[in-house]
Amino acid sequence: MPSAIFGSIEAGAIYALMALGVYLSFRVLDFPDLTVDGSFVTGGAVAAVLIVGGTNPFLATILAFVAGFLAGSVTGLLHTKGKINPLLSGIIMMIALYSINLRIMGKSNIPLLSEETVITKLTDFWQGLGLDNALAFIGFVPKTWAILILMLILALFVKVIIDWFLKTDIGLAIRATGNNETMIRSFSANTDTLKILGLGLSNGLVALSGGLVAQYNGFSDVGMGIGMIVIGLASVIIGEAIFGAKTIVRATLAVIGGAILYRIIVTLALRVEFLETGDMKLITALIVVFALVLPKILEKQKERQRKKKRMLQAGME
Repeated sequence: MPSAIFGSIEAGAIYALMALGVYLSFRVLDFPDLTVDGSFVTGGAVAAVLIVGGTNPFLATILAFVAGFLAGSVTGLLHTKGKINPLLSGIIMMIALYSINLRIMGKSNIPLLSEETVITKLTDFWQGLGLDNALAFIGFVPKTWAILILMLILALFVKVIIDWFLKTDIGLAIRATGNNETMIRSFSANTDTLKILGLGLSNGLVALSGGLVAQYNGFSDVGMGIGMIVIGLASVIIGEAIFGAKTIVRATLAVIGGAILYRIIVTLALRVEFLETGDMKLITALIVVFALVLPKILEKQKERQRKKKRMLQAGME
């Protein structure tokens, strides 16, 4: 059990980048972007093809981000310039990316187990520092702490960058576009450009996560992005429900925590005897429903208590 939980935290730290991308589109831009299911695979496909072709894995991962940014930008163009419904523009791009990803990969699956990846390089670097031995005093001793600690550092670094960016003039304009597009247009802001930029950054982070997940799993598969948007939403919703989202700094930290908690919950759920690996999507759907419904139930209970308290106070008077 400890090793399974440890593995889920490792994976959660990598998927946190995808969850941050979903946060940008759904919460900041208020854009229901389904491109995520396709751009996640695009990141994995680009990274895998370049690594197999001999490209430096760090450069390949950066280019995966660029590919995702381009995919998100096209979705933004379809919506802003093509005047297509936001939901439909995401669906169109998601479908198109399936064929594009197959074209990039040339086949449905690319193995990376025999290749040098970002994960293997970071692990070798970590082990060279001898830090695993330094952490041996902790009761649980995993194969290596490298992936967990370094991916958490990366997720927190990206979080800090997002926090900073959303406080710049452009970031504030993007937030205003998602909050009240009509108002920001009255200030002569180009909301079309802001939407394209926001969606590009969102899908860039999703593709970056996809590239790292492919290297973490040891393969890139054309079907690895199915249901990714629901996983991203689950991470955002769980994080906000548990940690709160009153400020941008708190909200982005909550998203990272939500991504890790989601993976832990799924791992624990799969330990139930009657559940199987194939039930993961069902478990995800149930987690999202629970995370959406529970806060509303709790709020209703609090409202009833407040009403009861007011009635008692009025009766005493």
